[in-house]
Amino acid sequence: MRYHLSTPIPEEEIRRLRVGDILYIDGMMVTARDEAHKKALELHERGEKPPIDFRGLAIFHCGPIVKRKGDRWRVVAAGPTTSMRMEIFEDRFIEVYRPAVIIGKGGMGERTSKACQRYGCVYAAFTGGAALLAAERIKAVRDVYWLEELGMPECLWVFEVEGFGPLIVTIDTHGGNLTEEVKQKVWERFESLKASLR
Repeated sequence: MRYHLSTPIPEEEIRRLRVGDILYIDGMMVTARDEAHKKALELHERGEKPPIDFRGLAIFHCGPIVKRKGDRWRVVAAGPTTSMRMEIFEDRFIEVYRPAVIIGKGGMGERTSKACQRYGCVYAAFTGGAALLAAERIKAVRDVYWLEELGMPECLWVFEVEGFGPLIVTIDTHGGNLTEEVKQKVWERFESLKASLR
């Protein structure tokens, strides 16, 4: 199935999605990599709030290249970061902040998959190497937070996006994890081939 959703995305819309669905997103999307996840969770532990409400938004594992032009920012490239780097943070981040969609490349593991099921979130893959395509879908930089502290690739960039995709849902709220399924099939085929050569 193909879906075109606008943020903030209600949980009931997210729970309709299934592994293999194609998704396009309009509205607000926020970049967050290792350091941003860590800082946001540290704030929560101290009883403080981050500068943006992540609920229902799309979180993009991305370290964009952004250029300042006058008093505005322009996104030059915005390719996805390998998401497994965030596996140690993502389940807790989803629990605390309740984003609707996590976007990245390479898939995520069991901890994230369980959090998606429990709290109503999906993981969607964006094609690696398509940084210019991603930048074309970003219509404006609405804000930037923690730039001085974390630097351009690690800070929170708040983008206004239109038709951001195509994204392939690889973790859904029903226990599906396409990346793990493919890995399992590859391993089974490898074992079968190995046995046939004996």
